[in-house]
Amino acid sequence: MESQVESMIVAGIMSGTSADGIDVAFTRISATGSDYPKLQLLAHESFPFAPTLRKAVLAAMNAQNTSTAELARLNWRLGLAYADAVRETLALHPEKVDLIGCHGQTIYHQASPQTYAGKRFSCTWQLGEPALLAGALGIPVVSNFRPADIVAGGQGAPLVPLLDFVLFRHPKRGRVLQNIGGIANLTAIPPQAQPNEILAFDNGPGNMVIDALMMTLFKEPFDADGTRAAAGIILEDVLNQSLRHNFFNKIPPRAAGREQFGREFAANFLTACRTVSRSKEDAIATATALTAATIALSFQRFAHPLMGPAKADYIVSGGGARNHKLMSELTERLKPLGCVVTTSDQFGLPAEAKEAAAFALLAWQTWHRRPGNLPSATGATCPAILGQVTYA
Repeated sequence: MESQVESMIVAGIMSGTSADGIDVAFTRISATGSDYPKLQLLAHESFPFAPTLRKAVLAAMNAQNTSTAELARLNWRLGLAYADAVRETLALHPEKVDLIGCHGQTIYHQASPQTYAGKRFSCTWQLGEPALLAGALGIPVVSNFRPADIVAGGQGAPLVPLLDFVLFRHPKRGRVLQNIGGIANLTAIPPQAQPNEILAFDNGPGNMVIDALMMTLFKEPFDADGTRAAAGIILEDVLNQSLRHNFFNKIPPRAAGREQFGREFAANFLTACRTVSRSKEDAIATATALTAATIALSFQRFAHPLMGPAKADYIVSGGGARNHKLMSELTERLKPLGCVVTTSDQFGLPAEAKEAAAFALLAWQTWHRRPGNLPSATGATCPAILGQVTYA
């Protein structure tokens, strides 16, 4: 392993809990005189999953029953999809890529210890065969980032805060980096913060419940621009009932996934909506309000006290940043807390590219034998070098 390479072009690959597709970010990462490198985004592309592949991914996530054959095939099929996505990005943006960081597709994430076969432990599993990806492209791959943090006593998430710290820390302004993918998570960076002063955690559902209801009610994968939600009204009783979910009372560090807010939660949420209103749009409006409310409440309770007296820049990324109704509700709920809501686009990083860029950075850290987790974010007892390297 070449541990002293000062500048590399690293591709980051991300497919999140929404299971809507693959984001690829090409970055140039350079060593600096400090403990942290400099990252420049060179290119970004998004590729939707083929309908049959998305169906297979959603069926495998948090499944109560599946077969080893299905999981093995899905692991390799995702590897092919990741290789195709990088190959297509290279065709559009020719670069000499030195390294790939691939998060993989999370199909199960158990952040808290549970007993299984006589032992109590946490676990996580991301699919996407790295040997196939490395072999197809002739580029080494870093993958399987989460387990090392779990072994160090952490939740295995969130892992994006290192990128947030590298790109967004500010000497005078508090910064909150809010990602709204399938799950919503934030990173709070007080002015002049050191890495151990950062707070990061999962808020709860991002687009996950909205997308599930959109597919059930409208046979559409998401609420484009939030138009369905804008046509409905919020069912306050259902919203208040949902806010009593025990996850929202957990103190960070905390991590969420389909285990908490997947198909079962969405089905129960829709049933509750239908007892009050038969309007499909009202259900979408209420799911959208749930996302905005849980983000604002978790910020108010856990992060706002850290940010100091000045207004905080509240910088949103992820697919939720394109939902105008969600952004409007979030702005309304956060304004009384002194937040100026914008998107990462205003800082030169497209909202859809941030997580892919984060795993490019984490791959660079691993390649140089540097830790990638922030214990203050994940709850780990110590910094850990994340991931496993598969050589081409």
